[in-house]
Amino acid sequence: MNIRDLIADQRRAQRDRLRLAAAAGAVVSVAAVCLLGLSGWFLTGAALAGMAGAAAAHAFNYMMPSAIIRLLAILRTGARYIERVAGHDAALRALARLRPQLFDALAHAPVERALGLSSGEASSRLVQDVDAVQTLFVRRSAPWSLGAGLASSVALAALASPWTALALGAAVAVTCGGAVLIARTLSAPAGRELQAAMGALKDRLSALEAAAPELKAYGLDGWAVREVAEAGAALDRAQVRLTRAGGWIAAWSAASTALAVMAVAFTVQGAGLPMIALALLAAVMAIESAAGLTGALHLNGRAAEALDRLDAALPTERPLRGETPASASIALGGLALCQAPPLAPPLRLGLHGPSGAGKTSLIERLCGLRAAIPDEALLGGVDIVRIAPEARRELFAYAAQDVRLLDASLRDNLLLAGPADDAALWAALEDARLADRVRADPAGLDMAVGPNGERLSGGERRRLGLARALLRDAPWLVLDEPTEGLDADTEARVLAALDRRLASRKQGLILISHRPAPMDICDLRVRVDGMEADGRVRLAPESRPEAA
Repeated sequence: MNIRDLIADQRRAQRDRLRLAAAAGAVVSVAAVCLLGLSGWFLTGAALAGMAGAAAAHAFNYMMPSAIIRLLAILRTGARYIERVAGHDAALRALARLRPQLFDALAHAPVERALGLSSGEASSRLVQDVDAVQTLFVRRSAPWSLGAGLASSVALAALASPWTALALGAAVAVTCGGAVLIARTLSAPAGRELQAAMGALKDRLSALEAAAPELKAYGLDGWAVREVAEAGAALDRAQVRLTRAGGWIAAWSAASTALAVMAVAFTVQGAGLPMIALALLAAVMAIESAAGLTGALHLNGRAAEALDRLDAALPTERPLRGETPASASIALGGLALCQAPPLAPPLRLGLHGPSGAGKTSLIERLCGLRAAIPDEALLGGVDIVRIAPEARRELFAYAAQDVRLLDASLRDNLLLAGPADDAALWAALEDARLADRVRADPAGLDMAVGPNGERLSGGERRRLGLARALLRDAPWLVLDEPTEGLDADTEARVLAALDRRLASRKQGLILISHRPAPMDICDLRVRVDGMEADGRVRLAPESRPEAA
């Protein structure tokens, strides 16, 4: 998948709006050129007629030019409005479709790529980088505006002299060439630096914000402020460079306007004063009609860097379609891939062992949250490397050791498991022994949990993660240290409710724990001794379920 292909698709989808914006931009340029040129001719002609005496003044046609001037002013204003509305409407519609496409591509990417982006970096690419791409839609009308403005300016200048028209065309060409050179030399590097610095700042802020309690506890507030200030200073330097580049483009445009006026003035000698005024003002507007193009050139560096950053985040390979497991049975390589009885719901498997032995890595590979290792495990008799991660995830309801929560209501966090009515939500909270805490809050299920659940204690966050997993209808419930941080009484009540729920639903359990109480509800206990060089775990069964 390529970001440029996605943008091309959106351009095709917004073709009608972009064409309307381009046509309106062309009308704006023509109307502006003709308005200023005709105004100069009209004012100069009217002044000369007035100086020539009463007869000449009465003979001069004031009505027709003034009516045309009003018409051109109305056309310019109306067309400008249409251009802005149509162009921004196309851009916003395209970006509104582009962001979900990008998020979906990231979510379905290989897990090592999807999890390789920090939350701050992923947010930066989906927000700032996509915003920077907006210029590719909004500035799409710039070449048409330039072409229409140049054609109308040259046509007006030709009324004074063919040489004037030629000089004006050459001046516009020099203006555009110089703007391209400045943009590539100054604006593009500064724009790329700015876009990268913006992403780095957001990434740094996100990382430091997540570690805020630890930073305060260790007195590192000042260090964190300096880190953010350093990232902010880099962003400011890039912004100054880009602004300075914009200033050089503006200065070049001003100088080009002066040169164009001088060239026209030199070639228009011998024409009447009204035609001279018309040609000079047409020269000014010819350079002005290139403003949209120079603005686009100025922002091209940011857009190019944003495209590259988005491309780097997208998967290059197609998602694995894979096989579909025939059942939810599990066979682990370290326990012999064909063991009897098979590990199938409602069996309860407990994994324990020293920290760092690979218990969490094993179940995350099983659930499709890490890249699978060949011959490590079978699902429904199929090696997990041949099953798409999405198909594996459908078999498991997972409560991770490190619970992640949305900055939303408790209800919203629970409903991540799937659709459920309030009765089901309360039942899950009861089994997780969190219902009393929720009832005590005036908002109940709509209570805010704060960023990553900061309004809840560590144990409450863990039990909320458990309640969410309990709501998911899957053959296997996977719990990683579900009672860690709980007192003995709360742990006992949570485990008793879990035992009843599993028995009533005939759901299988895969549980990781260092504590003896959770292991006591398991039928099969397996010790994880460590990992081999290739990442596989070493398993040692300690008890086996009896054959039915």
